[in-house]
Amino acid sequence: MFDSIFSTSATATTASTIALVPLMTGVAVALALGLALALIYCYRSRYTRSFLITLATLPAIVAVVIMMVNGNLGAGVAVAGAFSLVRFRSVPGQARDISFIFLAMAIGLVCGMGYVGYAVLICAILGGANFVLQLVGFGGQGARLDRTIRITVPEDLDFVGLFDEVLGAYTTSYDLAQVKTTNMGSLYKLVYNVQLRDAGSVRSLIDDLRCRNGNLEVAISYQETVADEL
Repeated sequence: MFDSIFSTSATATTASTIALVPLMTGVAVALALGLALALIYCYRSRYTRSFLITLATLPAIVAVVIMMVNGNLGAGVAVAGAFSLVRFRSVPGQARDISFIFLAMAIGLVCGMGYVGYAVLICAILGGANFVLQLVGFGGQGARLDRTIRITVPEDLDFVGLFDEVLGAYTTSYDLAQVKTTNMGSLYKLVYNVQLRDAGSVRSLIDDLRCRNGNLEVAISYQETVADEL
């Protein structure tokens, strides 16, 4: 099961040809494993249709490239890397997206070499590990309490340190990320990135902030992830 589906003579030289049945077997397995990866990625993740299609077909594409260079592994890796990573290297995305791209390429590489048994094993172990980590919410405990607070204050109000006492009581950490003027300069808008002590204290926090900003607008939202951060 863990031997290459290509004969020794077919992979011995770059001039050898690949039989149709092993080629189609490798592509079919790569495509099936790509679909499995795409389904794993979908679990509790925000995704786009185009990315899922790419993730599902990338292993098969890489497998075909490796097969077509006919045993020259160095040339296969170079060609596959050239056209499969150039699209993703400059586009903002999450670190998890990058890991799935590399996993899909690894599975395609193994299938292209004919080791479909190892490809299935790799997909099961690494894909399963990712699924379990996503299922148990690994590393997401703190992120669930991250919020962005936008506070509007009048122009004549000295806001420096004004909200520190309130934020210190309701959050474990806070940081003034942005200050800007609005409404022709008659108002200031402050943006804080905070981590709440308790998600159920949002209303009390808003009420206490309104007592200090003259009952102007206060908005609390989930903290946006910076696109270019891993």
